Amino acid sequence: MKLMAKIMKLIDTFNEKFGLLVTWLSTLMVLVVCYDVTTRYLFNKSSVAVQELEWHLFGFLFLLGAAYTLKHDRHVRVDVIYDKLSEKKKALIDIIGTIFFLIPFSLLVIYTSKNFVINSFLIKEGSPNPGGLPYRFILKSAIPVGFFLVLLQGISMLIKNFFILTDKQEYLKGADND
Repeated sequence: MKLMAKIMKLIDTFNEKFGLLVTWLSTLMVLVVCYDVTTRYLFNKSSVAVQELEWHLFGFLFLLGAAYTLKHDRHVRVDVIYDKLSEKKKALIDIIGTIFFLIPFSLLVIYTSKNFVINSFLIKEGSPNPGGLPYRFILKSAIPVGFFLVLLQGISMLIKNFFILTDKQEYLKGADND
């Protein structure tokens, strides 16, 4: 049990710190969008590279921030029944969802994106657009990395919900349960 609690804490700490780092991408993205809008509407200039940078930053933010979002239970949940359930019933639903959906889907995306990313690195893929950004392969590498972080957070959730289901909440003390 103590080993499981250590693993949970290690994953949560890593995803918390990494997630906070990734949140700075949103500030950078706002600055890039402001620059793009200003140059486009005030100076009648437009840059393909700046526009591509906007969606590259959004892609990084979305993919690399997903585990942080999951850790804080801020993902979209459309369920009127779940909110009314006891903590143990919520834990059971989360365990089932993690085992049958989150973990297999994360593993599937990691596995199927492997060749996609490797091929992109091998050809040093860049933008096909004139004036576009080089190094598109870096963005593509965020796909398996992001889903690996989600997989790790799923493991942490599984452990956390196991402790709730088995009345071992003492192992959650000190864990970041925001």
